[in-house]
Amino acid sequence: IDKYLLDYLKEVKENNNLSSMNQAINLVLKEHKEKSDTTTELMIKIIANEVAKELRAGDYVYLTGVIYTARDAAHKRMDEVLSEGKELPLDIKNQMIYYMGPSPAREGRPIGSAGPTTASRMDKYAPRLLDLGLGGMIGKGKRSQAVQDAIVRNKAVYFAAVGGAGALLSKCIKRADVIAYDDLGTEAIRRLEIEDLPAIVVIDSEGNNLYETAVKEYAEE
Repeated sequence: IDKYLLDYLKEVKENNNLSSMNQAINLVLKEHKEKSDTTTELMIKIIANEVAKELRAGDYVYLTGVIYTARDAAHKRMDEVLSEGKELPLDIKNQMIYYMGPSPAREGRPIGSAGPTTASRMDKYAPRLLDLGLGGMIGKGKRSQAVQDAIVRNKAVYFAAVGGAGALLSKCIKRADVIAYDDLGTEAIRRLEIEDLPAIVVIDSEGNNLYETAVKEYAEE
């Protein structure tokens, strides 16, 4: 878990005489929701299980910290590496992957347009990475049942970013560095430093799925 967030939660726990970190997390989330009905702001570097478990489908979040990009080609290569018994180019545990391949950066900018890729393209690879400890994913669109089961099994979370808003989302990216598979060009794995990247929880750690609940609510209306 990110040191900044961990230190903050410890301070909340001590100042409020709480017996567990989960109680501190609940208090922080409650305070944020009281300040803003639809927005929960979390300063994160990685999605640790104890934080992911508190998020619910439909929650709006602003993500700040470090995440990694990987699309179809990078996922295929990572899967091949694992099948060969080799190590991945990054420690996947508790990290977040953004399904995105940026356009070329304009002068003075760290990255070009950075909109999300359709997540289903990664569905055949995602369960394996989730079982290895991947904490979260950002993309757009529905996920397969196998991915949903893996999310619940590993207490992870799936976020959706706004499709068609790549230029706006790129403004939330303060730094971008290729760390692996640079021969893949736009599909290389990148380390991103992000600030207030807006997203919505689509599938939470309990398996609640916003796409399904939204359809049901619409049908009832």
